[in-house]
Amino acid sequence: MDGHIELREVIDEDLPIFFEHQRDPESNAMAAFPARDREAFDAHWASWEQEGERPVGYWIDRAHWGRGIASRALPAFLRIVTARPLVAHVAKHNVASRRVLEKSGFVVVEESKADFEGTEIDDLTMRLDQ
Repeated sequence: MDGHIELREVIDEDLPIFFEHQRDPESNAMAAFPARDREAFDAHWASWEQEGERPVGYWIDRAHWGRGIASRALPAFLRIVTARPLVAHVAKHNVASRRVLEKSGFVVVEESKADFEGTEIDDLTMRLDQ
């Protein structure tokens, strides 16, 4: 596992890099989440209000998968964002991301089907209450 993770505010110069990360086809397939166009991408970050819920999401550049970055960054984020409950949606096949969420206290509250680019996938809704 790599070292210390420190979160900081996003600056404008970060956005083009993050935008490109979320366009990676393999990452999209793993997350079962399509790339957004620039306007939709710029509309939200990490935790936002949606349909009466407060979702949390994260994206790790594929070049950094398997290094424990998400496992260290999510708990740090949860110490900053203290609103509860939080929800997360994760493709059932994305075992690594599900494990990151579980280690941070999220539990599966619903299993459903979702459409990813014309293919039906199993989707899990996870929630953190405390």
